[in-house]
Amino acid sequence: MNNLIKLLNPVTINQWNLKNRIVMAPLTRGFANDEDGTVTEEMVAYYEQRARDGVGLIITEGVNPNLAGKGTYGIPGLYTEAQTVSWKKVTEAVHRHGGTIIAQLWHVGRLSHSDLIGGTPQAPSSIQAEGKVHKLHKPYQVPEAMSIQDIQDTIQHFQNAARNAVLAGFDGIELHAAHGYLMDQFINEKTNHRTDEYGGGIQERLRFLKEIILAVKKEISVDRISIRFSEKKDDDPSFAWTDKAAMIDAYLNLFRETGITILHPSTDRYTTAWAGEKTFHEVIRQQWEHTIIGVGNLDARAAEEALNEGIIHLAAFGRPFIANSDLVHRLHAGEPLVEYDVNKHLPVLI
Repeated sequence: MNNLIKLLNPVTINQWNLKNRIVMAPLTRGFANDEDGTVTEEMVAYYEQRARDGVGLIITEGVNPNLAGKGTYGIPGLYTEAQTVSWKKVTEAVHRHGGTIIAQLWHVGRLSHSDLIGGTPQAPSSIQAEGKVHKLHKPYQVPEAMSIQDIQDTIQHFQNAARNAVLAGFDGIELHAAHGYLMDQFINEKTNHRTDEYGGGIQERLRFLKEIILAVKKEISVDRISIRFSEKKDDDPSFAWTDKAAMIDAYLNLFRETGITILHPSTDRYTTAWAGEKTFHEVIRQQWEHTIIGVGNLDARAAEEALNEGIIHLAAFGRPFIANSDLVHRLHAGEPLVEYDVNKHLPVLI
């Protein structure tokens, strides 16, 4: 077992009885049916293989709550009956092997293109992102600023997606409020120049996320909801919060107010100092009494150390799961891992 006692032993997190503390991080693969957003047999095989190997918790690739949320090719949805039914094949396969799986709900906002969604992308404000759309290789378009009705409709779409996640057999959901996507676009003052109740101060900018949490809670118990959030932005690598402490306070106060107990703070590298000598996760742990999922290019040793120190409760691995469908077995056996190679592994399914 190579002394990975904490990492490989079973654990109970709220209503989830997990085989171990290993989490399969959300990994965009682009293997869904691009025409209708339904799950393919290749996706079923992909998730089932990881569940068969014994991973504790699977967080799916980002799943769209509506067509406007789509940011590249081959992204699955949870907004039609056909999509919902197709996901049942995945959840049933995972559950056959005693696994636990939650759906990550993901709306990219302005980081989309009319070629993908058939209309102008929407965002809190009409501010164009820098760079090009993933796989489409076209510059981001100037988005349309969302009206109050657009906002309310989108919140309802998230609620409907949460309801469909339950119908599809998922054990929970994760809200992707990180990396510069729609929820994060509302939170970030650089992308939100609104002057109504959804813009201005941090409390107003957090309102969109708050109302989504309150909406999805109507469909699934709050102790089955994880929130992914981050300082880092995929479209703005140099971005940093002006007041780190105030932002963390604002987030954590919101999560306490809404009853959230599972956080998935996202950073490129878990071990990198973020505020003084402390890492992003360490800063959050100082103020957060509930579950934290660690992520950020973790290896098994670093994960075990963080678990033993009580900084995190679960450890998420991304690329190692693409390169090693039998990652859990290899960790149990002390076998070396296959190193991830984008050219070799990105198109590889099993």
